[in-house]
Amino acid sequence: MKICVFTYGCKVNFAESDSLIEALKRAGHEVTDELQPADLYIVNTCAVTAEAQRKSRQAVSRISKLNQNAKIIFTGCASQNEPESFLLKKNNSLVTGTFGKSEIPSLLEKEGLLVKKPDEKFDDQPFSKTDRVRSFIKVQDGCDNFCTYCIIPYLRGRSRSRSIESIVKEVKESNALEIVVNGINLSDYNDNGRDLADLITALSFTDKRIRLGSLETALISDKLINALKNLKNFAPHFHLSLQSGSNSVLKAMNRHYNIDEFYKTAEKLKGSFPFAAITTDVIVGFPTETEENFIETVDFVKKVGFADIHAFPYSPRKGTIAYTMKDLSKEVKKDRLKRLLTVKEELRNKFFNENVGGKRDVIVEEVSGGFSVGHTDNYIKTYVKGEKAGVINVKLTAPFKDGMIGE
Repeated sequence: MKICVFTYGCKVNFAESDSLIEALKRAGHEVTDELQPADLYIVNTCAVTAEAQRKSRQAVSRISKLNQNAKIIFTGCASQNEPESFLLKKNNSLVTGTFGKSEIPSLLEKEGLLVKKPDEKFDDQPFSKTDRVRSFIKVQDGCDNFCTYCIIPYLRGRSRSRSIESIVKEVKESNALEIVVNGINLSDYNDNGRDLADLITALSFTDKRIRLGSLETALISDKLINALKNLKNFAPHFHLSLQSGSNSVLKAMNRHYNIDEFYKTAEKLKGSFPFAAITTDVIVGFPTETEENFIETVDFVKKVGFADIHAFPYSPRKGTIAYTMKDLSKEVKKDRLKRLLTVKEELRNKFFNENVGGKRDVIVEEVSGGFSVGHTDNYIKTYVKGEKAGVINVKLTAPFKDGMIGE
């Protein structure tokens, strides 16, 4: 059977989809991760915002254009959150949720609703044998933070971690040139008392490039920094979740740090890893955010000097504490987002210009339009003329398109 596994959302979702693809291939199916004609479609959904959930549902119309009679299986956070909304009227759909994704290969003939309760232990799935040069390896799931705006802890369950031994085995078996270590709350990694720094130390044997997923500032310790320094090929890119540059808004969000603590951590990372990219997420228009709070955020992101910002408007999620708060108008959120995106572009261009003349290793991911395209260790998308492959050492010469050009 030809099966398409189509994924929305975070890197964890992509890691889970890769594992699912591997399990389906082992079962003898022809599997692709590109939306194309197939006999069966598995849609791995996202619910982090209302827009993400809407896009997950819209997959039905995109699939119908390829095969009107195909069966569709929905899995992931959005179908865990509102399973009935994904159940199609015609009898060729199955709706699962966030839990038990590893069981999907045995459920291909099932129909209806089959949404499970949260897992108490980490669901170890088959190792991915992706052909891509970058492999996402999931090491942690769930979250105990319960930020007031976030639905994910209710959909992913409590924090739980994968054993270091299992992770090491997958890294050894991977054909990828770069490993992205990720989790829903990666900083909370805990394998029977062994923390993220211990995991990084256990990976010091590999020559593969190691990149980390999103981190919580409060949990970045000297122990972790030293472990990262001892890696043979660490990618100095830190995605630190900020969400707001206003202490009062951070408190209303139930974030467990203040801007002074965040800034000190960012500066420590820059001091330890010269030319590191410090990137972040920012929510604009949280219900308690005033214009003054927003200006505080703008001033703070400039002070930190982020290499890039993932900025998006606050999205009310039913079931969270913030859902009961009075939402700001769409016009206010749209205006603040536009203003922050302008700052984002200024900071990103500044980071690019600081890297002009620098020499970085680039892992080529694709050849397109006469260029070999890939990312540097500090996550600059880089374009090099001609067809290259593998790891190439590149001198960055100028900003270009959505990244930089090199030679």
